Amino acid sequence: MNDFGAQSAAQRSEARRNREPEAPPRSLITAAAAELLHLLQERHGPVMFHQSGGCCDGSSPMCYLDGEFIVGDRDVLLGVLEGAPVWISGPQFETWKHTQLVIDVVPGRGGGFSLETPEGMRFLSRGRAFTDTENELLASVLPLTGVDYERGARLPERADLVVAEAADACAIPGRRADAVQP
Repeated sequence: MNDFGAQSAAQRSEARRNREPEAPPRSLITAAAAELLHLLQERHGPVMFHQSGGCCDGSSPMCYLDGEFIVGDRDVLLGVLEGAPVWISGPQFETWKHTQLVIDVVPGRGGGFSLETPEGMRFLSRGRAFTDTENELLASVLPLTGVDYERGARLPERADLVVAEAADACAIPGRRADAVQP
């Protein structure tokens, strides 16, 4: 039975093409990091990330129980990855606002403050510089701060935030994306 009020797939596709371009997400997570994140969420409940400023564990994304790390009024919410908010300090955001944060995971132990440490793995930040066009789109979107979040503001939900590998978000210079790798 045909519902005349519903749009066809072709109409929805055309509407997407005619829509204003959407600002890119400020944070992504690799499938391997998302898998570890899910394990931590099952074990500990809701968690959050805070992009370290380099004092204790380089510049790693630190994973805490949600609310264990006090988010400052000027901290910026980069995104919500698989249910976990990703925060960065306001001054650090100003320095890195031109860069997309990609949370990955590698074997090894971090500084000990992050929840994944006992797993023998550590979250790792990778970055990709936004293009000029992406920076223009992002300039029209005010960052959501800790004070905004406290007042109830939230980012729109997105389902496109998990990438297979960091290289899918951060292309290696000089390597063609369609090249067959040995």
